[in-house]
Amino acid sequence: MPDTDQGVHPERYQLIPRVLCFITRGREVLLLKGAPTKRIWAGKYNGVGGHVERSEDFYSAARREVAEETGLTVRDLRFRGAINIDAGQAIGIGIFVFTAVSDSRETASSEEGMLEWIPFEQIGQRDLVEDLPVLLPKVLAMRDDDPPFFGRYWYDGEGRLRIEFGS
Repeated sequence: MPDTDQGVHPERYQLIPRVLCFITRGREVLLLKGAPTKRIWAGKYNGVGGHVERSEDFYSAARREVAEETGLTVRDLRFRGAINIDAGQAIGIGIFVFTAVSDSRETASSEEGMLEWIPFEQIGQRDLVEDLPVLLPKVLAMRDDDPPFFGRYWYDGEGRLRIEFGS
């Protein structure tokens, strides 16, 4: 099939692809506290990740983002799920969620913010980005043989984030 038959039309809903990775070491997860200079999520904790470049697949993008933001070489990089985020515009966000394991606690700093290893039982004591209180426990509870999840985020008429996961 030629590229012109792929059905890409500006009037169709489109997604900007991003990756998000939660790195664990034992019963700790590595979270990034956004730099105070960040436009969004300044001072809030999130996993590591970012945009998928045109020449990348999602797995390669996750591995690159982990290396850039943490300096870590991880193992067991696993796809865990996909989330469609409808922000009420013609273009939404597609997040491809991964987990990985690190054998090292030694991280490199980046301009994105400060990295912190957080024990699982202390996650709720941090100022998390708005979806993490729901997403992170779901991801951390997944077993190696669990199928990927699929989710949808959207904002209601009052600007509140709504979260739904398929079965």
